[in-house]
Amino acid sequence: MAEMVCRECHRILKGQTCPVCGSGNLSSDWSGMVIIIDPKRSEIAKKIGIETPDRYALKVR
Repeated sequence: MAEMVCRECHRILKGQTCPVCGSGNLSSDWSGMVIIIDPKRSEIAKKIGIETPDRYALKVR
């Protein structure tokens, strides 16, 4: 199964529903990835509004 990205929260996931936000609005057309390990200390996480450690797509179409 290909990795999909939630269009709502930009998390990279496998499956048909985002386990975090519950959205089924997914896309297989995405690019760029950032891995956030410690969102409280990450300047990137703060700039893009991420509060939960995970893998995120930078651009989702």
